Amino acid sequence: MVQQERARRTRTSLIHAAAEVFAQEGYAPASLTTISRRAGVSNGALHFHFANKQMLAQAVEDEAVASLARIISDVQPAGGCVLQALVDATYALMSRLADDIVVRAGFGLGSDRARTGGCGPRQDWERWVGEMLRLAEQEGRLAEGVSGHSATHAVVATTVGLEVLGGDDPQWLTRRRIAGIWELLLPHLSPEIRT
Repeated sequence: MVQQERARRTRTSLIHAAAEVFAQEGYAPASLTTISRRAGVSNGALHFHFANKQMLAQAVEDEAVASLARIISDVQPAGGCVLQALVDATYALMSRLADDIVVRAGFGLGSDRARTGGCGPRQDWERWVGEMLRLAEQEGRLAEGVSGHSATHAVVATTVGLEVLGGDDPQWLTRRRIAGIWELLLPHLSPEIRT
């Protein structure tokens, strides 16, 4: 039991250290030696848990995907209002991106051109936003002339932009900044939702 707990802590430490290095340096320049040093473990311990950098990056991305899944499951449409769930999920996601390096790095790895084969939390986000906005369109909750498809493009582009900008300047991820953006978007999407 003690050995399993130590192995779990080591794995968690490696994922966190890798996220820090990937977020600061990018995937290609990040070295396993730098990651193991930052985690405070030997290269052998790193290789016991992860055969290579790709597997370590996948573990970081998987953690980000799991965190996004929890955010999405926590924001059930209140009173059937999927647009309010979308707004709430955006606040939760931006907060997590600001506070959790693993989530931030996991999102970044999905678009790192030096890396191939990631599962992409951004793709999961886009898929969920699209589902919510298609549902809102089917329920007649979108403003006249607004399609779920075009609304998805606008919301995803805006939120991914916030995520990218927030990597350099955390002010982009503040509640106040998110509220200001939703105040601009919502009247065009639906007259019935407030930030």
